[in-house]
Amino acid sequence: MNMYLHHGMSVYFGEALEKIGENLREVHPTVLVGVPRIFEKILAKVQERAAARGRLNGALCNWAIEIGKQRAQFVVRRLPIPLWLTVRHKVADPPVYAKWRKAMGGRIRIFVSGGAALSNDVALAFLGAGLPIVQGYGLTETSPVITAGQLQDNRVGTSGKPIRNVEVRIAADGEIETRGPHVMRGYWNKSAETSAVLTDDGWFKTGDIGILDADGYLTITDRKKELLKTSGGKYIAPQPIEQLIKSSRFVNQVVVIGNNRKFAAALIVPEWDQLEAYAKLKGLNLGSRGEFCRHPRIIDLFERQIAARTQNLAQFEKIKRLALLDQELTVEGGELTPTLKVKRRVVDDKYRDVIDGIYGGTDFSL
Repeated sequence: MNMYLHHGMSVYFGEALEKIGENLREVHPTVLVGVPRIFEKILAKVQERAAARGRLNGALCNWAIEIGKQRAQFVVRRLPIPLWLTVRHKVADPPVYAKWRKAMGGRIRIFVSGGAALSNDVALAFLGAGLPIVQGYGLTETSPVITAGQLQDNRVGTSGKPIRNVEVRIAADGEIETRGPHVMRGYWNKSAETSAVLTDDGWFKTGDIGILDADGYLTITDRKKELLKTSGGKYIAPQPIEQLIKSSRFVNQVVVIGNNRKFAAALIVPEWDQLEAYAKLKGLNLGSRGEFCRHPRIIDLFERQIAARTQNLAQFEKIKRLALLDQELTVEGGELTPTLKVKRRVVDDKYRDVIDGIYGGTDFSL
């Protein structure tokens, strides 16, 4: 907030996730800061509205998004863009990208994403439409910024480089540590907790797992405490797998499970508009959402969607079984934090019967 005041910026807060589009068109901002869930929902809404205008419009939108992603990859790598791709991108601009930018208020210069890892697919789709997203990383204990991407140096998939006067290193167990004037002096009247997060040489232990590449860009892979350990002793980072699965237009939310279990599995909340349209197209006469979640044809759809997106994972990381949930995970329901991160322990407790059913082998085999 101090930065906004320093630069004389007007600051507006969105009313709710469902009203983001309306708020953007009302305010016409130049910068939007949000968590990945916001950008995922915006992209899904763009595709959903195009599909609602007919199959041709839906196909055009999906084609344009793919063209934009292809072009964005050349831009990120600073490679010459092929002529054929430039032509297709220009063709796609008036019917898709320009309307998308207008729907975002028409003045957006940059989106900033933080709070969790942003899917590469989402970042590339936005960049391809002329709506660049940069990622940042930090914690309350680090004032809060540690690293930040920049418009002129936006390496998709990373949280950018450390800001000025900030150091970052990766510990032997993969944990991100940082040192500098941004690190807190300690927790108030909690010396034991302070000692637990500060090393002897003054580095703060973030609790996040990440990779620092040769060029100094930081990639966050998961929370250290959220790593899953199968009963076979294999460690699984759930967030990268969840990002792959969420690239399906049929997936709204996903939670990978498997701690102390024989294999990895997934709880999935479907994107209901997409799923109901699919069922109608296939002539499936289903009633309640509960029936959707149990129908063999629907389960088979999600099995194929997951298999196609996770084929390059190690065998122990692949999702062996799944269950569909008919209720969205929410902050109000206690399953999400205010920044829309999944509270895995709450989900484990709330859906204990469903999880036991998965590992009991009763249904949902992949």
